[in-house]
Amino acid sequence: MAIFEIDKGKAKRVRLSDFKLEKDLQRLVEDNLEIIFNCRFIATEFSTGNIHSGRIDTLALSEDNNPVIIEYKKVASSDLINQSLYYLHWIKDHKGDFQIAANKAFGKNVDVDWSDIRVICLAPEYKKYDLHAVQVMGANIELWQYKTYENGILNIEEVYKRTTSTSNQDTEELVGKNPVMVEAGKKAALTRKNATYTLEEHFKNLDDNILELFNAVRDFIVTIDSSIEETPKKNYIAYKTSQNFACLQTYKKKLTLYLKLNPDEVKPMPSQGRDVREIGHFGTGDFELTIKDLKDFEETKYLINEAYKNIGG
Repeated sequence: MAIFEIDKGKAKRVRLSDFKLEKDLQRLVEDNLEIIFNCRFIATEFSTGNIHSGRIDTLALSEDNNPVIIEYKKVASSDLINQSLYYLHWIKDHKGDFQIAANKAFGKNVDVDWSDIRVICLAPEYKKYDLHAVQVMGANIELWQYKTYENGILNIEEVYKRTTSTSNQDTEELVGKNPVMVEAGKKAALTRKNATYTLEEHFKNLDDNILELFNAVRDFIVTIDSSIEETPKKNYIAYKTSQNFACLQTYKKKLTLYLKLNPDEVKPMPSQGRDVREIGHFGTGDFELTIKDLKDFEETKYLINEAYKNIGG
């Protein structure tokens, strides 16, 4: 991808640069962890003990309170994926060690959500064999590619995105079977990939009118961009690309959205919205939007778009 700098109508190609040391990349990400990956920093060079004799580059907690492992490489290397897979299995067997580290970092007993563990690999490029290997393994590993430019621009993009949809293999195995069994199989596949949390848990007790509203809101959000993921959590449904931009909670008579918006910049403040920066709540976002009917939704759905724009798509 070519980057151009525009000055008085003239385009100048910006040259690539690089970090002198791998540690420089690591330090930059750790110092800007909330901005880049929307995670909270726990530890750097975290030791896995004498027996395992390893060090996790960066240990963090996601906005959904999931454990996060970040590994870096300054050059393309298959060792990055192998190390990440090793640490993924290690942390599953050492939940207590992670809990102690998180409590120490945040000064309180953190409610860690173990339904998902994010493993982020960050490198300037990946070999096609590495991409294929991660796809075949089906492990919770995210491959992110970075490029730096001489004008101080850092570009980071996900080159392999985990999916929670039914795999092609799952679909092929279900072809020609009883439709009821097909649906059950799809639900089972979704449950396996999303631990114990499913969409049904969030809508099964809704009134018919709120269920219609729920479907309208979901359809609107996921069609903003094809990269948007819908991820059921224990207390909400998260909508995200690189990070959450909206979290949806369902109630019998209403829906509540928490959006990544600065309440001070929402003018005029709609009657359905409020500032929740100082109010405890599930989900991420400082702006709360309460939707009770389709009229509420039509009047305020532009705010969902603004939240999506805020995280940079």
